[in-house]
Amino acid sequence: MSCRLRRRLAAVGLLLAASCAVGAQARPLVGRPAADAVPAAAAAQADDDATLLIGFAGPLTGPSAGVGKSMQNAVQLAVDEANRKGLRIAGKSYRLKMTAQDDRADPATAEYVARYLVSQRVVGVVGHWNSGASLAAAPIYHAAGVIQVSPATMSRKFTAQAYPAVFRTIPNNDSVGQFAAEYAARKLGVKTLATIDDRTPFGQGLAEQVARTARELGVEVIGSYSVSDKTSDFNGPLLAIRKRAPDMIFFGGLDWQAGLLAKAIKRLKIDSRLMGSAGTVGLPFLMQAGADGNGALVLEPGPAPEKMPGWKSFRQRYGQSFDTNIDLYATFAYDAAQALINAMRQAGGTDGAAIALEMHKLRFAGVSGTIAFNDEGDLLHPTFTMYEVQDQRWVPLFQVGGGTPR
Repeated sequence: MSCRLRRRLAAVGLLLAASCAVGAQARPLVGRPAADAVPAAAAAQADDDATLLIGFAGPLTGPSAGVGKSMQNAVQLAVDEANRKGLRIAGKSYRLKMTAQDDRADPATAEYVARYLVSQRVVGVVGHWNSGASLAAAPIYHAAGVIQVSPATMSRKFTAQAYPAVFRTIPNNDSVGQFAAEYAARKLGVKTLATIDDRTPFGQGLAEQVARTARELGVEVIGSYSVSDKTSDFNGPLLAIRKRAPDMIFFGGLDWQAGLLAKAIKRLKIDSRLMGSAGTVGLPFLMQAGADGNGALVLEPGPAPEKMPGWKSFRQRYGQSFDTNIDLYATFAYDAAQALINAMRQAGGTDGAAIALEMHKLRFAGVSGTIAFNDEGDLLHPTFTMYEVQDQRWVPLFQVGGGTPR
């Protein structure tokens, strides 16, 4: 273990000790929902009846509700399977329970959700979905010694905060932006590029990384533009871009906006290929873009589902429990929950610092691939898949796993 990681874990231990001296909210994180609350000591003595709470936070309403619900289901599946298998910690049997909260993919709501989950004394949280929400919630979890594992947050800032109990089961923006730009320059021969982003930590950070790597590869970035993450009007940047006619337009933002952008590009007769950001693969883009989305490219985290080592079994088990679609991020949410549960088993307790230490030691075969984290909580060996829209459906083109696109 690196000295840097030891210092970070020691800091968590001190923070937990100080929190315990101040009040009960940060005592050992064992409890029940507010409606059935019991003191931590009583819960520990209840043996087979003791309950440990795992939080889930993501968008359960609004345009991204389908993504959030699928991730919630995946976490519930992991919890149900762990309960069937049995969870014993320090010789005592525990039952896991998930408590899910809707953050609406909104940073302000995410802060409120994080405080609520901490007040319920969750052991850890699988969430949030978008980078803005995760970044807003992370300091609250950190202060309470709660483990946070995001299945979807890609902003580099998330794990660069030096919080030792923060992890993610997908790659970060830097690696996604690098590989996306390399593919555009080396495989597609792109010479000129424009970027548009939605001003969020995720979208803007990704667009900046794409532009930075593209310049290093000799691509001329003819312009970088920003829009609101709620707008459907891209006329301003597109009219400026049309005068320069770049080979490619990269969009850093969410799926439904990318679909509207694809339609606007065709409507304005701009002869530029669209590349969207991770998270675009799925039905929302196809529904918004229709036939205008054909030819769009997206580099997504992880292997294509059919190439995930645990996909077939996961799809069967998920289908037996839930009557909903499996979204792209469901597998990463399931692996996030599994990582948290495995670390709890290995830690032999519910102390946040001890669980964080075990999280850093983990290495197991998840549904999406090998789960192992570096000192910052990022995946050690991230994998990506390039997708293209063909005949209004997403088709995987190739997989990237470390190194340059092939």
